[in-house]
Amino acid sequence: MSENKYNIDETDRKILTFLMNDSRTPYLEIARHCGVSGAAIHQRVKKMEQAGMITGSRLLVKPEALGLRVCAFIGLNLETTTRYQEVFDVIKSIPEIVECYFLTGKYSLFVKLYCKDHEHLMHILVNTIQRIPNIKSTETMISLQVPIDRQINFSEE
Repeated sequence: MSENKYNIDETDRKILTFLMNDSRTPYLEIARHCGVSGAAIHQRVKKMEQAGMITGSRLLVKPEALGLRVCAFIGLNLETTTRYQEVFDVIKSIPEIVECYFLTGKYSLFVKLYCKDHEHLMHILVNTIQRIPNIKSTETMISLQVPIDRQINFSEE
């Protein structure tokens, strides 16, 4: 998918807001709110997809509903960052890990994971993550609350 330069206008902002709130919103409903045709909404969404602005849609499941009550973040320090891809390849096979970032600063990699309880978290940390070759050290932080959980705001400033 090529990333083309695409400048969004107010109608695109409205479309994105509707789709971010509920990606299953029918295009005709969005069209009524935007004052354009359903075909126009379809064309605009297609252009935003082609520009790489929209990368798909997905159903969001609350981890707590699946019995995953502990959200944690783990900072990983590597022996050598030149081999981060090898660590990443192992990390992506761990189902509890839902996000992974290769970044600058204190950690080489930063992961977000969900576990059933603290015992489950300890098991994943000690028996899985800390045994991955090239991981020098880890630091674990447990989330107590998520006071902000949102996507980018598309309103003009």
